[in-house]
Amino acid sequence: MELKQSLRMSQQLVMTPQLQQAIKLLQLSRMELLEQVREEMEGNPLLEQPDETVEGDMTDKAPGEASLEAGNLEAPADTAPREADNAQEVKPESGPAEIDWDAYLNSYQFNEPTVASNKGNVDLDDLPSFEANLVKREDLVDHLHEQLSGITLNDAEARVAELIIGNLDDDGYLKLADVEGDPLIRLANEADVPVRIAERMLKKIQLLEPKGCGARDLQECLLIQCRALAEPHAALLGTIIKKHMKLLESKNLPAIARDLGVTLDEVIDASRLLQRLDPKPGRNFSGDDAQYITPDVQVVKLGDEYTVVLNDDGLSKLRISDAYRQALKKGMLPSGQTKEFVQDKLRSAMWLIRSIHQRQRTIYKVTESIVKFQREFLDKGIAYLKPLILRDVAEDIGMHESTVSRVTTAKYVHTPQGIFELKYFFNSSIARTGGDDIASEAVKNHIKQLVAGEDSKNPYSDQKIVELLKAQGIEIARRTVAKYREVLGVLPSSKRKKYY
Repeated sequence: MELKQSLRMSQQLVMTPQLQQAIKLLQLSRMELLEQVREEMEGNPLLEQPDETVEGDMTDKAPGEASLEAGNLEAPADTAPREADNAQEVKPESGPAEIDWDAYLNSYQFNEPTVASNKGNVDLDDLPSFEANLVKREDLVDHLHEQLSGITLNDAEARVAELIIGNLDDDGYLKLADVEGDPLIRLANEADVPVRIAERMLKKIQLLEPKGCGARDLQECLLIQCRALAEPHAALLGTIIKKHMKLLESKNLPAIARDLGVTLDEVIDASRLLQRLDPKPGRNFSGDDAQYITPDVQVVKLGDEYTVVLNDDGLSKLRISDAYRQALKKGMLPSGQTKEFVQDKLRSAMWLIRSIHQRQRTIYKVTESIVKFQREFLDKGIAYLKPLILRDVAEDIGMHESTVSRVTTAKYVHTPQGIFELKYFFNSSIARTGGDDIASEAVKNHIKQLVAGEDSKNPYSDQKIVELLKAQGIEIARRTVAKYREVLGVLPSSKRKKYY
């Protein structure tokens, strides 16, 4: 066997920590990004958030210097981290090499125009307010406690009431996952009170607003609310709920009338009251935290054109601490571990700022491309949504599909048609006779419109919807209609039928 030496050239992708960070930030939602920035600021003394009340922030800098502010997107494009899919070889740094800070800071120029966060100079007063994007749910437990505070309770009643309210699920039902049978018996034992006292307290809680909270099943929940109705047919509805829940669910009202020996009109009048009952009384109070949908970007129409405006509100404007920067620049830090620590934190801070800059630039470019493809949707609505795949946008902006996929996940855009996740605009194509292909989301909208306009006493079957769509030039199978109907939350025709 003979030993030989050979030289071979190859390319490989090395995922450095900086590149991994850039990819991670790209796929974070807005709230996750804000949390990440907060954590980085707590752990890195070189990162600071400038005081926006000081107007001399930029005037104090020497010519050629610029703060790296994520909110203003002031990082130069050529220093932004390369995307993993476009990189050829990225080698990790061998160690904390000396950096000529004076040369670096003075040469930090803008080599190409950066993406403006408000390119069209849109009046910020015209953009949706923060309150318009905020949904806050009141806590059910606090809501019930507040009402109980007006009722005089002894110690035993207070103990069991606390346990009952604390074990309600998001819909307001009293359920214990590991308990078979009546959960109230378990709670009475835990509170060390007789079951009769627990039953008495449960009935008091069930009559609080919203009525029906504390019910152990759907039947009990509806009966509680039914008894509170001051209507002539409320008693009959209570009987129907007790004896014929399944027939009521399938809307087989004639069978109920025959079994109870009453007229169909009486059953219809009673079942009409069902619309005033809430099968999930606690759902409007579920959720412990405020739920936010804050658009990452706005699409605003100015004249005949649409402009893209990045939403920088709430995104911390980060920059390198001037005190540390001057110390490094003037060589005021002692050599050794202190200097290495500061240099390491500086590299980390710079990469974070650049990664945020790259994230904002990518969101902007993707949104701008979507606007180009979906102009008709912005003008006319969902019915004009065009088929679009990730590859279309990726080729348009010169990025990889995986990058577009990351940047459209959990990112929201405010448009003249409403707030949508960026992924909403990507739809499969459905062939259309005598015209261009149509997006699957547009087909769902057609189905929704057909159902909304049907005769409620004679609703369309899935096959009838197929025929109506075919008349509009849209050919899909009946099973596809059934699938889209389920996605839209539309019941089958047998359950949509109304007798009144």
